[in-house]
Amino acid sequence: MLNKIDQLTPQLRLKPWRAMMLFGFLILGLIGLIARAVFLQGVNNDFLQKEGAARYSKVVEMSADRGMIKDRNGEILAISAPVASVYADPKLIEITPGQLEQLARLLQMEKSEIERRIYRKKGRFVYLKRWIVPEIAERIADLKIKGIAFETEFKRYYPEGEVAAHIVGFTDIEDRGQEGVEHGWNAVLKGEIGKRRVIKDNKGRIIEDVENIRAPRQGQDLVLSLDRRIQHIAHQELKRAAVQHQATAGSIVVLDAQSGEVMALSNFPVYNPNSPITREMIDNRVLVNRAVVDTYEPGSTLKPFPIAVAIETGLVNPETVVQTAPGTFRVGRSTIRDVSNKGLLTVAEVLQVSSNVGTVKIALSMPAQTLWEMYNNAGFGQLIHTGFPGEAGGVLRPYNKWRPIEQATMSFGHGLSVSLLQVARAYTIFTTGGELKPVSVLKQDFPVMGQRVISRKTALAVSQMLELATQPGGTAPLARVDGYRVAGKTGTAHKLVDGKYAKNRYVSSFVGFAPVSNPRLIVAVVLDEPSAGKYFGGAVAAPVFSQVMTTALRLLNVPHDALSGEMAIAPVHFSAGGDG
Repeated sequence: MLNKIDQLTPQLRLKPWRAMMLFGFLILGLIGLIARAVFLQGVNNDFLQKEGAARYSKVVEMSADRGMIKDRNGEILAISAPVASVYADPKLIEITPGQLEQLARLLQMEKSEIERRIYRKKGRFVYLKRWIVPEIAERIADLKIKGIAFETEFKRYYPEGEVAAHIVGFTDIEDRGQEGVEHGWNAVLKGEIGKRRVIKDNKGRIIEDVENIRAPRQGQDLVLSLDRRIQHIAHQELKRAAVQHQATAGSIVVLDAQSGEVMALSNFPVYNPNSPITREMIDNRVLVNRAVVDTYEPGSTLKPFPIAVAIETGLVNPETVVQTAPGTFRVGRSTIRDVSNKGLLTVAEVLQVSSNVGTVKIALSMPAQTLWEMYNNAGFGQLIHTGFPGEAGGVLRPYNKWRPIEQATMSFGHGLSVSLLQVARAYTIFTTGGELKPVSVLKQDFPVMGQRVISRKTALAVSQMLELATQPGGTAPLARVDGYRVAGKTGTAHKLVDGKYAKNRYVSSFVGFAPVSNPRLIVAVVLDEPSAGKYFGGAVAAPVFSQVMTTALRLLNVPHDALSGEMAIAPVHFSAGGDG
């Protein structure tokens, strides 16, 4: 029976050569697997580790704090504070309609905009909103939306707001300087971002720090020459005057009369760097630092310079008499005019009453090259190199291309262009005994060397002549400061529009310094197109000078050099020539 069953069971038998071939294939397969394992674990181990690490190991950046900006007394003008930015991973996002509604409300965004960002097909990272306050970030975290996370960034804050906007500037959302000191010294302030390697889970959360690849380098702090207290009063008085006289724009600069440091600088119109920058602000040039970037024809504020070089070269002295009658003077086919017939004037009186005729006669008595060299040595037509973006050098044409009428008009500030900061700097020649000082936006801890332009004796003579301009009979009695001797010069120039002088559009200015006995501050003011009725520099700009100088001298505890209510000056007796 068993034999019959065995006979019915099929017998599977391979021929010997087939069995050997199958066995051989099995051996070869085993060898291949071993070889592949050796290759992967040995020869190509770096690649596998790299690919494996890419799934969980990430290199993330570590923010570097931007340096603070402070005024000369240590008051903070710009500082960075940590804020949260919300981002999403579109491939991980899981959000309910209710969560979407709450998220949109907290972020103050449209639901459609959030959906457009989180449901896009490409990418694993998209910002929903940057720079949100910590309280809002906490409330969003409480929603526990999968795929939503936060990163810490730094937002710039400006405690002084619009008051110091044009000198400090602002940064963009990437913390890069865009204007002012923030832009000019961006490389110093920004620091260097660090990097670290971390391990993240499948939800993108950091669960372990592995190593620091590069530590962040914090940005350096900057100490400006600015005095926040003087900046406040300069800003307020400029803004008040611009509104009162309905000016389209205005600028003010306050310099240390001995070092050239910028103690204050403001422009109108102005903006708040803590608020978003709009296209309208850009189009209307609200962000422009006009005192540095814009140029204008300075008018009579330049008259001290041709008179100074005439004294220096021995052509005249302050007591030299100049005939200005009948109040007009022909130069070629053109006529130079005074406001009225002043008759015989001394050189000192020419400056006191701002006689165009007298100034032109003095200027034409010297070679054109001599006047050009004075203007050039005073820094006109050249960059100051303050570090501010867009700084203007102005225009001073070569003297060999001047016609007589151009030499005449340049003597009273027409036919060349300057910035307000250039004019303020040029007046350091009269406050330092003849030296032109460099301008600095950063605080200087050591004496600053200048370039000698005229002799100390000439500088003193011109200073005392400029003091006459603020006395009764001068063009700027409204510039006086109670208890201090004040010197300065007014400027009222027709505005150049499309290559022609506009009949009823003016640029009004005043530049001066105090105290005359030991100059401490220079204040330069310009108002563009005052249109409320008054436009002379003595009526529009000089009062701004007076208010700012009065407060600033008191803040700095500068001793009086005149009796209260008195502006006494000593007469100047000057022999021709300079003492070098």
